[in-house]
Amino acid sequence: MRAVTSAPLPATAPHRPVRLVVTDDLERRRLTVLFRLVLALPHLVWVTLFGMAALTLAFVVWLAVLFERRAPGTLHRFLASYVRYTVHLTAYLTLAASPYPSFTGSASYPVDVEIDPPARQGRLGSGFRLLLALPALLLSSTLGGSAALGGWSGVALLSGTGGLAVAVSLLGWFASLARGRMPRGMRDAATYAIGYGAEAAAYALLLTDRYPLATPGRVEPAPELPVHPVALDVRDDLGRPRLLVVFRFLLVIPHLLWLTLWAVPALLAWLAAWVLALVLGRVPRFLHRFLAAFVRATTHVWAFLYVVGRPFPGFVGREGSYPIDLRIAPPARQRRLGVLARLVLVLPAFVLSFAYGGVLLVVGVMGWVAALATGRMPPGLRDLGAAALRYQAQVFAYLFLLTSRYPDSSPVLRGRPPEPAPLPALPAEVIS
Repeated sequence: MRAVTSAPLPATAPHRPVRLVVTDDLERRRLTVLFRLVLALPHLVWVTLFGMAALTLAFVVWLAVLFERRAPGTLHRFLASYVRYTVHLTAYLTLAASPYPSFTGSASYPVDVEIDPPARQGRLGSGFRLLLALPALLLSSTLGGSAALGGWSGVALLSGTGGLAVAVSLLGWFASLARGRMPRGMRDAATYAIGYGAEAAAYALLLTDRYPLATPGRVEPAPELPVHPVALDVRDDLGRPRLLVVFRFLLVIPHLLWLTLWAVPALLAWLAAWVLALVLGRVPRFLHRFLAAFVRATTHVWAFLYVVGRPFPGFVGREGSYPIDLRIAPPARQRRLGVLARLVLVLPAFVLSFAYGGVLLVVGVMGWVAALATGRMPPGLRDLGAAALRYQAQVFAYLFLLTSRYPDSSPVLRGRPPEPAPLPALPAEVIS
């Protein structure tokens, strides 16, 4: 008789000292959306003053941790309230939440952060905290999700830094005015940036010694990932041979030349697919396969270039040939009006795709350095890079008429875990 083995139970998620909690319902009042920046002006002044006091006290906390290995409770609570306030303010500015925030960070908010009480910290890590925090602060600045350390100060807001959060707030402003709701994917992208910014700020201000983790989707409750015809399959093992890492940019040159040549027939195929989709209401299967292979091959190459994937990719874009792979659904009927206006409809997605491209560049640089040092890609950076690649692939799949489904801007890679099935009730005779 064959033995029956059961799958191992999932490990319990490790406790995080800084946790983002989202209870937003996506509803937005058009009047407050229209005048959002005007209404936020008092907060932009206050966050500067609050920040000056917080940074001054952070130096006192740094000395206390060096001597006592623990932050004083009163100062910890002050800095925690500052981080909470900047989370509320950033959520309000990026339209990730609707209510007007308080000025103290003490009241609850639809996008909120929970921070554990002070705990013991190592002296060595605390002594070099600012140096150790630089990579996290660089990524947080690229995401633009925190006002705590200047990422969303008035100057940064006007200069347009913090690409992802700025793009989300700009597109979300138009969408909220038109629909009275913030698109779920954009809200999730903004809350991811806010959550990572809160972790980076808490680490830099010595509220915790837990290094920020870039893995998307670490929100309470866990976000949902809707089904999409263009999905990313991640089977990467995180190992990175140093030789492949150090010569990565040279190795990718033949692929870049090949994709440049391939782009010419791909453009012609797209024009033919556009005309035929207008006539037939769908893209012919052979054109769909050709364009899908081009989008898939491009994703493989970018995954290799930015250290998101490990092996050297192939040249034909075959499905299942790479550990960071695209699964593209077969051709389906599309509305002719959507096909006709595709170049206009895709423009907002291109704006956000450009912001994700900036995030991907930072992921690639940081991952390259980390892989050279350790021989492994940090899992959080790998997942964030994979999420950026997925969004860009969905944008090009939408442009090339491979699907009529609009790209999902959420950085979540995995959906909410299924609820455990209830145990069957025992018969009465067994209970007795």
